[in-house]
Amino acid sequence: MAKPEKSKAVKSTKIKVKYPIVRLCIKANANNSLITLTDMTGKVIAWSTPGKVGFKGSKKSTPFAAQKATEEVIEKAKAVDAASIHLQINGGGMGRDAFLRAVQASGLQVETIKDTTGFPFGGPKQTNRRRV
Repeated sequence: MAKPEKSKAVKSTKIKVKYPIVRLCIKANANNSLITLTDMTGKVIAWSTPGKVGFKGSKKSTPFAAQKATEEVIEKAKAVDAASIHLQINGGGMGRDAFLRAVQASGLQVETIKDTTGFPFGGPKQTNRRRV
């Protein structure tokens, strides 16, 4: 008795959404860097870290690791047909400058650069004077 043939399912191709303007955010702290590609409403398109690229331990905090992670996200930005980008930088880590150099070398048009690093104001409460 012959077995019935299985019908081959036709794969549906996912419609790729094109984003002409995107926002590229980096959070660079002392031990790591997180690079996120979002649309202008804040929806995440792609992200990368030095750990995802393959760096482990103290090598994640180097500028070279941040540059490689940035290059990976920029390739994804080009895949969604991004023409211009807005940069948002947060933190004081070593990956800040390497992030900017990688973005400028990518060929994408940079519209704005915004630094959202927090800074202390007022500071902690002072200690009381010693009573003798």
